[in-house]
Amino acid sequence: MTPAPPHGGAAAAGVEPASGAEPDAPHRHLAHTWQEAWQLAFDCATPIPAAPVALREALGRTLATDVEALVDLPHYASSAMDGWAVNGSAPWILAEPGQRLAPHQASPIVTGGLIPPGAKAVLRSESGTIASDEEGLPVLQLAGGAKPGEPRNGEHIRKAAQEAAAGEVLIKSGTLLNPAHLALAALAGHDSLQVVGKAIVRLVFTGSEVVTAGIPQPGEVRDTFGPQLAGVVEMLGGICTGETKIGDSYAEWLAALEDPEPAEDIAEAAAGQLPGRSAAEPLPADVVITTGGTGRSGTDHLRRSVAELGGRLLIDGIAMRPGHPAVLAELPDGRFIIGLPGNPLAAMMALSTIGAPLLAALGHRTLPQVTGVPCGSMIEPDPGRTRLMPFRLLYGMASPAQHTGPGMMRGLAAADGVLVVPPHGVQLGELVPAFALPWGASLPAPPAAKDKPAPKRPARKPAGNGGPVDWSELLG
Repeated sequence: MTPAPPHGGAAAAGVEPASGAEPDAPHRHLAHTWQEAWQLAFDCATPIPAAPVALREALGRTLATDVEALVDLPHYASSAMDGWAVNGSAPWILAEPGQRLAPHQASPIVTGGLIPPGAKAVLRSESGTIASDEEGLPVLQLAGGAKPGEPRNGEHIRKAAQEAAAGEVLIKSGTLLNPAHLALAALAGHDSLQVVGKAIVRLVFTGSEVVTAGIPQPGEVRDTFGPQLAGVVEMLGGICTGETKIGDSYAEWLAALEDPEPAEDIAEAAAGQLPGRSAAEPLPADVVITTGGTGRSGTDHLRRSVAELGGRLLIDGIAMRPGHPAVLAELPDGRFIIGLPGNPLAAMMALSTIGAPLLAALGHRTLPQVTGVPCGSMIEPDPGRTRLMPFRLLYGMASPAQHTGPGMMRGLAAADGVLVVPPHGVQLGELVPAFALPWGASLPAPPAAKDKPAPKRPARKPAGNGGPVDWSELLG
């Protein structure tokens, strides 16, 4: 799933092996710049191969191969009305349902029912009536409300292959699948569809002090990740299949990061075809996202757990604020570990910096767009660090939001995007790199540079009437 790091291996990519030292041991590393981390998170992964998924799981996925009709649509001639299948003109002698109809015979039929052999048309129930012939036997006759000439030959019969013939392409590769596509695929005889790969993501929430309901007591904090992180991952192109809540012990960390089951026949599992395993069971994760545990205290065990599992650190800290202690690691089985800081805004900025590019690469998409927006205020330099600032667009200019501390969410909740402020600061009106929020609208394109009009040249006076020039005045 994942190639060796680009540009000549781990060392050249700024990747360092995870340290197996105790958490309180000195740990030297050089944080990546924001741009380096953004690019590396995209470059370190290759797209996940296409695989079949059950129709129920294919909504919103991108089709990897054309969908052809496995049978004619419809695959048999059927009635479009409740009434009688008939052969010939009225009156008709009633025959047993399903038997071949001779001329002047009819048999009852319902909408969607199989047209019996010999039937030429379907008479609507409101256009026919059952009467008795001279011998008292039941016969079908036209009712008073029947239209002249009813039923015409072939009327109210849905012919086989009327919608599509077997082998005809119904849905083109590259289509974003909607509910109607899934219904059409089912009609065409498919139980699963080959779709473009997407990352399977598992979430690990940490912290003994985190409570999931009610008002936290002093020393406790409310869970801000559980209600929203899976949704953000889906917006970024991942598929969340499970969540785990653990405490702060090393044993819990190690158990949570260990692969719970072997990655066997993922494609078959996705289609619900593995013996003894249903499609509802979670698939092995391509990415594990953890919250908290990326600091350097005695309860921060992410790096030690990665080292114990034989993994390597691709990114160990980013020269940015908030979100500096973010971690991106890779395990020997190919899984990526994204370590988010415990503060909610810091975690969201870290997820935008390394999670968004990584999930884009795994999901066959391009690097998320960073565009320039004019800044509505001057921002002082902060040497050595990029600052990620949620902002509001006011009169076409980006105004940094208030309430944007690492543990705050109020500013981000009202933001239109995030400024990527370079270490040297920003001047009023200067274009600043920015990216849109996963749940927000795209940012407007930067204003095009206006060409300065060419200076007007004074009009030349006419050179006379074309006759000889009188130079006498110049000569004195």
